[in-house]
Amino acid sequence: MRGKAFGRLWIVAAAILWGTTGTAQAFAPPGATPPSVGASRILIGGLALLVVAGLQGQLSRHAACWPRLPLLLAALGVAAYQLCFFAGVVRAGVALGTVVALGSAPILTGMVTKLRGEPWEPGWPIATFLALLGLACILLPGRANHVDLLGVMLCAGAGAAYAMFTVASRQALLAGTPETGTMAIAFTGGAALLLPLLLLRPHDWLANPRGLAVALHLGLIATALAYICFSRGLRVTPASTATTLSLAEPLTATTLGIVVLGERPPLMAAVGMLLLLSGLVWLAITPRWRRDARLSIPPPPAGNAG
Repeated sequence: MRGKAFGRLWIVAAAILWGTTGTAQAFAPPGATPPSVGASRILIGGLALLVVAGLQGQLSRHAACWPRLPLLLAALGVAAYQLCFFAGVVRAGVALGTVVALGSAPILTGMVTKLRGEPWEPGWPIATFLALLGLACILLPGRANHVDLLGVMLCAGAGAAYAMFTVASRQALLAGTPETGTMAIAFTGGAALLLPLLLLRPHDWLANPRGLAVALHLGLIATALAYICFSRGLRVTPASTATTLSLAEPLTATTLGIVVLGERPPLMAAVGMLLLLSGLVWLAITPRWRRDARLSIPPPPAGNAG
């Protein structure tokens, strides 16, 4: 139980660091487009993770035996998340955009894990209903609501990408891939996918001291350090529980968006955010006797070698 508790604490710590990304982007100088910000973030973060993994001796000759498909899916999730999230929060706002991105991820992760044969966690139906009702309030803006639908949809796409990254990363970890090595491969792969965007887009903003500070914070703190924490927790925490614990990210981002940036979400959007967060809190506080009994993916039935 001690290991399980510390695993959840590692994930919460990672989520708090992630919650600073939207606010940090708001301080970037003019010319810092969402694709270039996202690409620079994972390029810096991926290289930092690669260095840490190398220093820890996790990039050995055994890397050739690591599962390729889960790592590829994790890299695709990393790249897609950057594009969708940074573009989404520009249009929808940091507070609302982060809640949609991280609020949709536990629902999508639960659906994927169910299809893979894992049981739903206690309280999942009620939590899903509340979260979907909250998303409906956010996605049904009237003239008085002024919610950018495209921004919300982009943030929901970021949630789907995060769900794919989490499930694939946990699969790689359970297959024996080292923690930091998994994150290093996922992020350097995602950076490679986004590198053309960084090269083709103007990146003069990186020469600005403020722009460089934003890029270094996003890459070293909100990516490298955060995902080292996340990988340590993910090894002993089911993917669906991990995305639920990521509730700390939208809470952090919402607080920073309102307190630091002065954002004021519309009434219906605020109601939707509260409903969505209440669904995730319900899942987090529901008795965990089933989830504690199944910390790893169930083995295949006897006689099934595949």
